[in-house]
Order: sequence, then C-alpha cells, then structure tokens
Amino acid sequence: MNTTALLPRRARTAGRRPPYLAALTTLRGRLGLLLVGLVVLAGLFAPLLTSTGPTDQSSDPLLSLGSPGHPLGTDDLGRDLLSRVLYGIRTDLEVIAVAVPLGILAGCALALSAAVHPVADTVVQRVFDLLLAFPGLILALAVTAVLGPGRLPVIVVIALAEIPVFGRQLRAGILIQREREYVLAARLGGARKARLLLRHILPNCLDPLVVQISVSLTVAVFIEGAMSFLGVGVAPPEPTLGGVLNQAMPYLAQSPSLSVGPLLAILLLVLGLSLLSEALNREIRR
Repeated sequence: MNTTALLPRRARTAGRRPPYLAALTTLRGRLGLLLVGLVVLAGLFAPLLTSTGPTDQSSDPLLSLGSPGHPLGTDDLGRDLLSRVLYGIRTDLEVIAVAVPLGILAGCALALSAAVHPVADTVVQRVFDLLLAFPGLILALAVTAVLGPGRLPVIVVIALAEIPVFGRQLRAGILIQREREYVLAARLGGARKARLLLRHILPNCLDPLVVQISVSLTVAVFIEGAMSFLGVGVAPPEPTLGGVLNQAMPYLAQSPSLSVGPLLAILLLVLGLSLLSEALNREIRR
C-alpha cells in the first residue's frame, strides 16, 4: 500500500520551499511584484510625490503632457493630472483592500457552512447561482440605485462579485479533499466533523485560493474602474483611476495625453497582478 497517499498535500511537500516564496523568485513573480509595488508605493506616497492637491484648480485647463510643473498636464478644470492619478491609485487601493477581503471571507464562510449539511449545501449553491445570474453592470446599477454613488456601493459590488468565486472554489476543494485517504484515516481515528473540516481539510484547500486572490484583485481593479468610468462609482471630485479616465474622454481628440496617466497606472497594476497569479499558479501546480 502506498502510505504517501494517506498524507495531505502539505505533509507530502514538507521540507520544500513554500510555493508562495518560490513564485517570487521566478522572473514572472519578481516582475509582477515590482510592477504592483511601484503602483502601490505611488499611491501610498502620493502626498510626497506631488505638492498639489487632487482637487486644487491651480493652473490653466488642458495643459499638455510635460508642461512645466505638471508632468501629465492638467484636466479641463485646471487640476494637476499627476496628483489626481496618484490620489486615484490610493482611492482604488483603499476600496479594493476592503472589498476583496470581505468577498473572500463571506464566500469561504458560505462554502464551509455548505460542507456541514446537504440542505445547507443546496441553499448555498442557489445563493451562488443567484449572484452569478446578475451581469456585473446590472448589479452595479442596482446597488448604486439603492445606496447612491460613493465608495460603499463599489465595495458592495466587488464583494458580491467575489463571493461566488471563492465560495465555489473552496467548496470544490472540500469535496475533493474529504474523499482523500488521509481524511478517511482521520475519521477512523475519531476526529469530529468540525475538527476534520478546519484542521485537516481546510489547510489543504488554501493554495488555489491564494492564486485566486491575485486574479480577484485584477477583477476588482476593472470593476472599480468601470463603475467610476460610468459615473456610478466613487463620487467626484474624489479622484479614482476610472473617474480620471472618464473626465478625459470628451477631450481625447483635443488632448489625448489626458488619458495617459490613468491608463498607465491601470495597465501596470493589472499586468503585475496577472504575472503574480501566473507565477503562483505554476509553483502550486508543481
């Protein structure tokens, strides 16, 4: 009999370097971490990188890229675009840092409750189906119609979008792991259902969730940007990347450089997160 099969994956891979650390030593992982780090640091140190506030109308409107004192130019109200992009990054990070963990916790809690009883499993699956039935735009409009524009509806929409993603992934992992030999051995040893779920099964379901976090952060960037771009997200004059891009749209023919800053920030953030998720996925699958 192959006794290795009786061990959970984490026990079988004991002694190896954790996949999360190994992923950061690869080219994709390092490049992704560098890109994400640059964007995050730019948002965190926005007050130090610019002396102009994001709402200060302190210059002529629609100054072009590379204007003296305004590297990215100014918008139609004379506000410095570099300042608005940097503070927009900060706003996006604050929203995502709250919304994604909420979605993760709610989705995982529902998945764990589904593993307790078949009736709970059926109810939870229908909740996931209901959330997935609404297209993202319809969900955003519905939530905004109830709560009004601002940070709260953006957080709610992102969290609702992430709940079924993490919930289904964790539920699938639990269904696979609880049929493994090490779980059967723990049952024969008298382990209670709650201990079996939390101490044995759950730790061996976490690796795919870590990869999904990077993917979900990317999706959250798009959701926030889309809601702000459509005018149903964070209310102006508070800057967001999607909001800055939306304000630049009417002037693209006259001043196409207005969209350079927010597009570059979104591109670097999404590319960095995508590289990180790919590096994590490769190392976990080894």
